[in-house]
Amino acid sequence: MSSHTKSFKVPFWAQIIAGLVLGVLLGWLARSQDLSWLVTTLEKVGDTFIGLLKLAVAPLVFFAILVSITNLRKVNNAARLASRTLLWFMATSLIAVSIGLVIGLVTNPGAGTGLTPKDGAKPEDTGSWIDFLTGIVPTDVITPFTELNVLQIVFMAAVAGIAALQLGERAQPILTLSESVLELLQKALWWVIRLAPLGTVGLIGNAIATYGWDLIGKYATFTADIYVGCLIVLFGVYPTLLATVAKANPVQFFKGAWPAIQLAFVSRSSVGTMPLTQKVTERLGVPKEYASFAVPFGATTKMDGCAAIYPAIAAIFVAQIFDIQLGVGDYLLIAFVSVVGSAATAGLTGATVMLTLTLSTLGLPMEGVGLLLAIDPILDMIRTATNVAGQALIPVLVSARENLLDRTAYATADGSSLDEPRDAQPEQVPAAA
Repeated sequence: MSSHTKSFKVPFWAQIIAGLVLGVLLGWLARSQDLSWLVTTLEKVGDTFIGLLKLAVAPLVFFAILVSITNLRKVNNAARLASRTLLWFMATSLIAVSIGLVIGLVTNPGAGTGLTPKDGAKPEDTGSWIDFLTGIVPTDVITPFTELNVLQIVFMAAVAGIAALQLGERAQPILTLSESVLELLQKALWWVIRLAPLGTVGLIGNAIATYGWDLIGKYATFTADIYVGCLIVLFGVYPTLLATVAKANPVQFFKGAWPAIQLAFVSRSSVGTMPLTQKVTERLGVPKEYASFAVPFGATTKMDGCAAIYPAIAAIFVAQIFDIQLGVGDYLLIAFVSVVGSAATAGLTGATVMLTLTLSTLGLPMEGVGLLLAIDPILDMIRTATNVAGQALIPVLVSARENLLDRTAYATADGSSLDEPRDAQPEQVPAAA
């Protein structure tokens, strides 16, 4: 009976695609027939799904970062792994922002849109280097959780994790509790993730019903630039790195990581996708102890879509709308902000903070942000998918370079096996001396 039922089970990736198709159809129907009740229903379904994801974000980030730091004690050459991970984060961000700049300079996304500076509006919240640096340290331990300030939560978790390492065995009761709480949160969030096909219907349907295709038409070049830039990184840069650096089959990587990439596209949240990202990364042969550090670290700092491609093209777009000439120094500043300031995006939906940080660094008008807010949800889907792919890619690259990657697990990784997560983790290769 069980085998008969299993044979007819629809894979998770197929459920997501079905949700995308149904969402587009319902969104088109709601817009073309002016069905306000359907628009409201789609909006509520999508908002509820995102709300459930965000519900676990604060505690998930705290305990994931804390446990990931303490887990490094189980891995030989932990400092080397951490530094290599950070270096690859920065290197791929530099590649991504360079691609964004080239695309923006070649296509002139702000030309011919019909938009003027009057169409813009200053955002309520803006980012600056002072705010970024001073905002890392919280004034109390409660506010970061109530206001969902992920960067401050990461700071507190890092401090707690390092302190636990210093305390050694005396901190073991706290670590055991933290690991149990993390497993509980991930289990609960997995139930939410299983609702992703339904959430997809609401999110995609509401986007189509609300914006239609007219809005995309006005921002046609800009929208195409973001999607093309992300797709070049996703299916050009990443496969090249896998083939040359990791000596691994790129097709197999996407086969294993695809469930997380799909969920990221729909949910627009790197942090919300984090449990699934970690699961696919481990299934791709990355040792659990290292993956439990690299994936949470990446979910809050590794943003090739939101923090590299997008701000590069958006800065050129805003400068053209406001008729401001950018020079070589400005482009170098954009690259610097993208490589160093990507943690400002903090893994949440949207990249407004990173955009305002870039604009303020360049001295461009903040009103430019208002020009892009309407189109942001549509852009954020491909940006987040690119982010999450990168968050799974780097642990694979580093593991391969350090001879830690389980090549057999990588070669047999299959996203459909994630439909029923196992409580017991697969065997992992021990860390090399």
